[in-house]
Amino acid sequence: MTIMPFIYRKSIVVCFSLQFLFFLFVNGVLPGSIVETLPGFEGVLPFKLETGYVSVNESELFYLFVESQGKPQDDPLFVYLAGGPGCSALTAFFFQVGPLIFNTTDYHGGLPELLYNPFSWTKTASIIFVDYPVGTGYSYTTSSEDYHMTDTTSAKQVHQFLRNWLIDHPEFTEVPFFVASDSYAGIITPIVAKEIFNGNEAGLQPQINLKGFVSGSPHADTALELNSGVPFAYRLALISRSLYESAKNSCKGNYVDVDPSNAPCLEDLEKINQCVEQINKDNILDSKCARLSSKSNNKEQSRKFLKEISQRFLVPSPKTQDYWCQNFEYVLVDVWANDESVRDALHVRRGTVRTWYRCNSFLKDVLYTYDVFNAVDYYQNLTRTGLQILIYSGDHDMVVPYISTEKWINSLNITVDEVWRPWFVEGQVAGYTVKYTDYGFRLTFATVKVTQPSAICIILVPEPGRSKVEANEMIDFCTYRGLVTLQLSTCLDGVSKCLKGGSIIIHCK
Repeated sequence: MTIMPFIYRKSIVVCFSLQFLFFLFVNGVLPGSIVETLPGFEGVLPFKLETGYVSVNESELFYLFVESQGKPQDDPLFVYLAGGPGCSALTAFFFQVGPLIFNTTDYHGGLPELLYNPFSWTKTASIIFVDYPVGTGYSYTTSSEDYHMTDTTSAKQVHQFLRNWLIDHPEFTEVPFFVASDSYAGIITPIVAKEIFNGNEAGLQPQINLKGFVSGSPHADTALELNSGVPFAYRLALISRSLYESAKNSCKGNYVDVDPSNAPCLEDLEKINQCVEQINKDNILDSKCARLSSKSNNKEQSRKFLKEISQRFLVPSPKTQDYWCQNFEYVLVDVWANDESVRDALHVRRGTVRTWYRCNSFLKDVLYTYDVFNAVDYYQNLTRTGLQILIYSGDHDMVVPYISTEKWINSLNITVDEVWRPWFVEGQVAGYTVKYTDYGFRLTFATVKVTQPSAICIILVPEPGRSKVEANEMIDFCTYRGLVTLQLSTCLDGVSKCLKGGSIIIHCK
């Protein structure tokens, strides 16, 4: 706003400005702060980063917003929902799709070094990384009751956050909007989509230009996922055929909440557990990681433990030269995010969050109430919309086995548009995909070979009569990086460091 050059008009300008600020305040949003430099990164950030808080009732949700490095006025806007529940937005920011990564090669203690990630989704999309639900990351509330969240209230909180955020960012109300998520957030994502869709139908303002969502190894059906673990273990040769057949017969295909009197089933399940308990269930090809948390409840001792173990595992040594684990990298974000200079740079409000946790186990295990155990009905309802959905699964992920995801997708009874086929990267099979469509609704399911480097692409088919630009036919996610899901990771040829990322279907030229 330009200040009027006449002194007698100053009071008018001040009053109008206060009215505008009051409007923003009562609607739950104040302008965020631009971050030009970050501790650990050399020089000025090569992208536009904004941080701030959005009020939702008594809760203050912290966010990081990275504007697209392409054409932000046209490129899609994403909100990324990390898993958990209770895992911070910094997980996605540093380890999945964000513009910065940690230098683990040369870490020798102290504040970790940050490096630019040339493979970020933010090359061609704007992304909001939000700490949700309240109690996650830097988010906080002035009401202790607000920390008691559920799946349903989490989704509603995200929905209200988005509308409030757009009040202060009206330039993004017209661009295509997508929800991206992984892991546990897979059960939250379709509920958020439903809330947005219903809110738009009810005329809530500002409108959200929802086009679809992307979810990796999404939690969607608790019982189905747990029951799929046994056949998945057999398919991947983790258990013998005789043990599998015995368990299938004794348990009658139900491996969850087994009748205590069914001794043969319990015995078979114990044998299966002995076979897989030392497996890294996030990716059975990876080493099983040490748990990086101190047994002590003393926060200072825990912090010391994290710093010590970070040096022990991240500094190369003759005995552990080639040993690396994703969890060790999480130590760095814990050290970084709890540094006072980092908090100041991110404009974290002083005195609101004493200790930052990448994943808040107290929220997850004590405060949180799980009230949605099956989100398939939400997906079913969304098939009546024109949304575009991408679901991808790591083929060696035992936490959310691809066979469970494939099964509930098939239960939607939508028409197969493209039958199951391989998809390729540089002439090599990178996974398999099948596409469905019904009345404008499109769903793509893909499996991902965790050892196959590939590209991240999302193809949006334009509506009839629309131009490529109008329909945003192709979101150029030709970001060449490790193609992974959830906590799975893979290494690129010639790169000693493993990267995390999303997945997709078509290799971009």
